[in-house]
Amino acid sequence: MSTTLSTDQDPTDQDLDILLKQLGNLVTPMAVRVAATLRLVDHLRDGATTVGELAARTGTHAPTLARLVRHLVVTGVLAGDGEDGTLRPTRLGLLLADDHPAQQRAWLDLRGAIARADLAFAGLLDAIRTGRPAYQDRFGRPFWEDLSAEPELADSFDALMSCDEDLAYEAPVAALDWTGTRHVLDVGGGDGALLAAAARTAPKLRGTLVELPGPAARARRRFAGAGLDDRLAVVDGSFFDPLPGGADTVLLSFVLLNWSDEDVLAVLRRCVEALEPGGRVVVLDRADRAGDGSDRFFSTLLDLRMLVFMGGRVRTRDEVVRLAADAGLALTAEGGSGSSTLPFDFSILEFVRAPGPGPSAKEEHHHA
Repeated sequence: MSTTLSTDQDPTDQDLDILLKQLGNLVTPMAVRVAATLRLVDHLRDGATTVGELAARTGTHAPTLARLVRHLVVTGVLAGDGEDGTLRPTRLGLLLADDHPAQQRAWLDLRGAIARADLAFAGLLDAIRTGRPAYQDRFGRPFWEDLSAEPELADSFDALMSCDEDLAYEAPVAALDWTGTRHVLDVGGGDGALLAAAARTAPKLRGTLVELPGPAARARRRFAGAGLDDRLAVVDGSFFDPLPGGADTVLLSFVLLNWSDEDVLAVLRRCVEALEPGGRVVVLDRADRAGDGSDRFFSTLLDLRMLVFMGGRVRTRDEVVRLAADAGLALTAEGGSGSSTLPFDFSILEFVRAPGPGPSAKEEHHHA
């Protein structure tokens, strides 16, 4: 979809009016998501080039599908009219092919974890007013509990998170120094992809992953399939409860951005309790960095998703450091001690116990 701008340096009021209508409408985003869910582009590529053929393939009402197709043509996702066999995906529309490396169809599929969760944005106003996530009001239970209880949702989430797995996991592992590390406690490590990458990099490393039952079961399958189950164990549990001890590295991978400041403080204190003397807490997360353009756009998009889905937020480096200090941790390194460049907007912060008595047990936050 393009916006017609004035030939003058500054857009006219009419230009801005058109732009705001495009930014503010909910019709186009939902039309694209429906196209992704119905796999319209895959069917077009497979020879179903009319609305009637598409309706037969997708089990939809042909006259109504025609109305959706018209909007997709106007917005530049499809081309043609579908009546004479000329309907086809545009170059933009081809991004919705299931085999496209960008995996946009899966991200936008309304049956998948992320696009389904985006429906909770209907409650954004309440989230802004209260600071609480909208997901539970929409779907009846918190995001992570929902994924743990619904295997198909969890599978779709894991598949999306595994996109660019070599960058998402191998690069951070390569950026960290594992010399002398004996035992890693991966707290809330999902299906264990990062811990498995660490175990492959450091053959003598042993590890324990703590997760809810759903992802814990998937982690066990991953470790067994990779032949790592002799070194990597999985414990069903919550990181708001006491954690297994004995680790000289406690790993928090993309955990903190999912939670409020109060809950982050509780998680960090549990990590401090579990940490062996002289050990480290490694926080791998997304960072809110000063910038503009697309990077800033995607950072603010993710931040609002964290609010609506889970009540979390994307934090700056200083905000994480302050929370860690409140939990009794001191920053010792950042960015990883290796030479690898971190992908995307990833950030690595390494902490040790701060000198002093540390947080009092009375300050512990107990979470249901």
